[in-house]
Amino acid sequence: MKKLAALMTGTALFAVSMPAFAADPDLLVFDWAGFEEPGLFTAYTEKHGDGPSYTFYGDDDEAYQKLASGFKADTAHPCSQMVSKYRDAGLIEPWDVSRIPEFANLDPKFLNSKIFKDDAGVWYIPTDWGVTAVAYNPEEVPAEDVASLDVFLNPNYMGRISLPDSSDDVWALAYLATGVSDWTEISDAQFAAAADWLRKAHQNVQSYWADPAEQAQTMASGEVLISWSWNDGVAYLQDDGYPVGFQREAKEGSSTWFCGFVNMKDGPGSEDKLYDFINAWLAPSSGPALIDAIGYGHSNTTAMELVPAEDLVTAGLGQISAPILAQTPNDPALRERQLAEFEKIKAGF
Repeated sequence: MKKLAALMTGTALFAVSMPAFAADPDLLVFDWAGFEEPGLFTAYTEKHGDGPSYTFYGDDDEAYQKLASGFKADTAHPCSQMVSKYRDAGLIEPWDVSRIPEFANLDPKFLNSKIFKDDAGVWYIPTDWGVTAVAYNPEEVPAEDVASLDVFLNPNYMGRISLPDSSDDVWALAYLATGVSDWTEISDAQFAAAADWLRKAHQNVQSYWADPAEQAQTMASGEVLISWSWNDGVAYLQDDGYPVGFQREAKEGSSTWFCGFVNMKDGPGSEDKLYDFINAWLAPSSGPALIDAIGYGHSNTTAMELVPAEDLVTAGLGQISAPILAQTPNDPALRERQLAEFEKIKAGF
């Protein structure tokens, strides 16, 4: 597992907004910071002598806005609920899965949407998945306090809580906390209840973290005791010996999500190298590399068979007995409504 110090270095690289990883000029990957891990595209490097070039972003909405404004890349790495926006804007084209042998081994649950695959083709190649749940410092937070998501409303932790600066993750939390574990059908009353819960939680928030490094750093320093966290941030902290627990079985539940690659229309680089890249990413050997380097699961079932069960548990990806809100695509209009409301809440309104 990557050490926290290495993760901080990657975040600092991202913060200065460089075309951050210049290598093969024939392929530009627009990605989350940290995914330039060589073990994820070993076959590409072996074939071409270098890895692809990378430019990084901090969140899905930022990435979409940049691409919609004319930035050109060969591929991008959105999470599942963003794919409809890329399609509706005409930014992407279908993948030719006849050129992707490992496509046959993708877990079918990651393609169970007409947004990803329809009569026009396959628009999305899911690659990685993870979970969002309660990270906490067990030396200062008793286990009974994190048995419920209402810990985020507990006045005893005012100013010692962090939440993701991600509309999808915070609404997943708010819906779960108010009794909703499926966001594909949300009533006005459910939306209002979740928004009210988030406004109450906002009163306790010390910070909204933009990436796992920032979230892990605030917990490592002791500033934050409780966070709604991706599993990788927890794994980095545990690997470096910081006291942290990961509660996925609060009575209201936790969330899962998955991300993948889209084929950008009119990409500036080589289409052949783009397929070499996605084939390298989907190679079974990338499964252990993904868990070890970043802490996420792989979409390829063959790749996951190579990952020891204990590594999944260590990464926070084991089986649980609690409700799960899967961050699958929901109504784009609802997502825009959530995004706008979240901005108001962060601003104190």
